[in-house]
Amino acid sequence: MAPGSRLGMMFETQIHHFETRQAKKPKNSVDDLDIFVECEVHSADVGVLVTSLKRVAKDVETSREDKVPWFPRRIQDLDKCHHLIIKYDPSLDHGHPVSLTLLGDPLPHVEYTAQETATWREVYRKLRSLYPTHACTQYLDAFQQLEKHCGYREDNIPQLQDVSRFLKERTGFQLRPAAGQLSARDFLASLAFRVFQCTQYTRHFSSPMHSPEPDCCHELLGHVPMLADKEFAQFSQDIGLASLGSSEEEIEKLATLYWFTVEFGLCKQNGLIRAYGAGLLSSYGELMYALSNKPEYKPFDPEVTAVHPYQDQAFQPVYFIAENLEDAKVKLRSYAMKIKKPFALHYDPFTSSIEVLNTPRKVKRALHQIKEELENFCLALENLSQNHSSTSHLSLRYL
Repeated sequence: MAPGSRLGMMFETQIHHFETRQAKKPKNSVDDLDIFVECEVHSADVGVLVTSLKRVAKDVETSREDKVPWFPRRIQDLDKCHHLIIKYDPSLDHGHPVSLTLLGDPLPHVEYTAQETATWREVYRKLRSLYPTHACTQYLDAFQQLEKHCGYREDNIPQLQDVSRFLKERTGFQLRPAAGQLSARDFLASLAFRVFQCTQYTRHFSSPMHSPEPDCCHELLGHVPMLADKEFAQFSQDIGLASLGSSEEEIEKLATLYWFTVEFGLCKQNGLIRAYGAGLLSSYGELMYALSNKPEYKPFDPEVTAVHPYQDQAFQPVYFIAENLEDAKVKLRSYAMKIKKPFALHYDPFTSSIEVLNTPRKVKRALHQIKEELENFCLALENLSQNHSSTSHLSLRYL
């Protein structure tokens, strides 16, 4: 892992990820670096390795991955995720403040340049002309509200702080700045707590209709409107919850499901095919292509979709069509229940925390909470039926 002359001995290890960043808290100079290394080391060698590393590094911290990978239990634990950047495109403008912020910190305000705003204007204008005929109704409803409340318009790139506040009020989702494309495990774990990792930089002005990596046009025009829909927000969170504690193999399948739904999903509405995927709704060319007669369509089936190869350098040759978003959500939950884990999880929306249901007491407590909610809903339905006119009939079904 490092020259024997520096560390005292050689270690045989397989390095999976190596990354350097400017140190968050420089101790000697602004040139200090934080170094992230993900590797495999025999457990008997860890102590010796750490001791050796401390001879050449100021601070050494280790995080062990057991048979069940570590996952955040509280929303604050997202700050402990590795946040390894697996893709970084130096051709994009990363000059704006996109440092990793802690949850609860104010989101950075960005003063976009005239050139960046011009790029946004061109993208916004062309896509907005397609939305009425290509986007699903949930997207159109939310987009109208974003134009009304969040400064969505041709001559203005909305600020994450305003958009995050809008989402929080409607679906409980919040945005968090990211400096690049994160690992699938980190990204999906954030969704479990209704946190969406979001870039703030714009695509290169020379190619306004295409971006090789997610940029603010993709995030604000593609993802945000759908995250403002309660049903889709739940669908997104369900993918995140399914990822917690899952194996690398399952993470890869869930990331593929995410790709073909949240990024490039199509659905049926009033006998027509409409887009709900952010990768489509932020790309004029692919949105046109996806709803033409050129690509192949397949019905959304998580078992099939999760192992289907995808294309990240060109238009998708195949798109998966959901009957509707509710049907997609039901199928996803059914798929998630089949993922083998030695425990079950329960999300508490009041505390934004995950509880591992590994004792009878914890299961009873979760059931009691659900029972109280069901009783409240049943009471509401009874009140509605009593207040209903004699000429109408409201059917009640108790589960």
